[in-house]
This record gives sequence, C-alpha cells and structure tokens, in this order.
Amino acid sequence: MAKIMLVEDDPMIAEIYKRKFESAGFEVVNAVTGKEVLKFASEEKFDLILLDMVLPEISGMDVLKQLRQSGEYDSNLKVVVLSNLNKTEYEKEARDNGADGFIGKTQYSPSELVSEIQRLLNEYREQKKNKERLSGKKNEDNINKKRILFIEDEEIFLEMFGKKLEDEGYEVEYAKNGSWGIKMADENDYDLFITDMTMPAAGGEEIIRKLKMDDRTKDIPIIVLSASLIEEDISAVREMGIHDFYEKTKVVPSDLARKVKELIG
Repeated sequence: MAKIMLVEDDPMIAEIYKRKFESAGFEVVNAVTGKEVLKFASEEKFDLILLDMVLPEISGMDVLKQLRQSGEYDSNLKVVVLSNLNKTEYEKEARDNGADGFIGKTQYSPSELVSEIQRLLNEYREQKKNKERLSGKKNEDNINKKRILFIEDEEIFLEMFGKKLEDEGYEVEYAKNGSWGIKMADENDYDLFITDMTMPAAGGEEIIRKLKMDDRTKDIPIIVLSASLIEEDISAVREMGIHDFYEKTKVVPSDLARKVKELIG
C-alpha cells in the first residue's frame, strides 16, 4: 500500500481528495502548513508528496527547496506539485528545484488524479528497478573506471560532453542542481569534478568553495565548464584552485576528454 502526503490547506478539498485516495487503497496523511510538511517528512516515510504551492507559514516552493537542498530528507522521496498556479509559468522553477512532476488542480477530477498518481508511482518503481539492474551491471563493468561528477543543468551540454566522457571509458554521474552536486560529492567518491558556474540552488563558486574546504575532496581536480565570463571573473575562479576553465561554446568534447585524461588518466 502506497503512503502519500497530501498537502492541502482547504479542509473541504483535502477531505475529498483524502477519501478518493483511501478508497483506492492509499494511506494518506494530510499536511496543512509548510512547517507540517517538513515535520511529517522528517518523522515518517512516504512514497510521494502531493505538494500545493500556496501554503500558510512557508510557501510550497520554499518547502520544496528545503526538501531537496538541506540534505535532511530522503533524496528518493518523490514530490509532485499539485497547484492552481499557472503551469507554464511555474513548472520549470518547480522542476529546477527538484519536483518530479507538476499537475494543475483543474487538470484532473479527484478520481482521475488518483489514477494519475498510481500511474506515476508505478512508473517510478519501474525506473528504480531499471536503475538497480543497470547499477548492478555498472558496478561489474565500472569497477576500475575513473568516476566523474558532472554538475550542469543544461541537457544539451550534459549529453554532448557527458556522452564523450562515457565513450572514453569514464563513469559519469550527473547533478542538475548545485546543492545536489554538493550532496553527491559529500556522499560518494569521485576522481574529478566538472561544474558549471551558473546553477540552480548553489552556484559554481559555492560548489568549488565547499569542495576545497572538505578534506575528502580538496585535492580532487576541478574543471569549470561555463558560459562566457570576463577575464577578471575567470581569474578569480582560477584562484580558487580549479585545474582548468573552458567556455562551453568554445570547446569541443574531444578537447575536454583530453584534459580529463591528462588529469586523471
């Protein structure tokens, strides 16, 4: 039985949704305020949070940032926004801050919403199984591979540069959010970091500073791959102890791969 947190401060709407989900076999906990969301998420285990954006005390967006960036909550917890806010205007911001989905309240009837959440949970379970299967194979294949953490939020660059590094035999993991990158660096072992300077949640300077302050990561090479910066900014970044700087639009994947090989073999 799936357990979800329904975040809704209108008691009548909350009761309608709660009854529909419970009749479909879900265990439902209703949170009314932003503080309650964070409290419940720290005390109980949920399969998914249906998060409203307009809440008392703490906004839904700030709750989402806290869930994803503080490091205090389960990183595998699925969070789907359920809101009356304009989807076109707010979905990108929500996803950039770690939301797994964005549903408009008028998009589905309560019964249809239950079906959609069940579908999403099934999809997430399949994704997890596939990831575990691939991870098992990867662990066998990559036992001697050098590991790279690539911190970048633009898909085109992740694909272009990441694929080249994978083709060259490196194991590459990706973080599309600066705070996630810092968290991944803290929890895993890497041989090299590649980071953009402009990232959601935590920028490149903060990422580099935290890597250099940690005894585990302070000596690991860092390559900055970023948009155009003035020479003064580039010099300041180099003084932080990075190993090289490339402008995204002026470097080809093979050049980056050669530099990586030079640094870590």
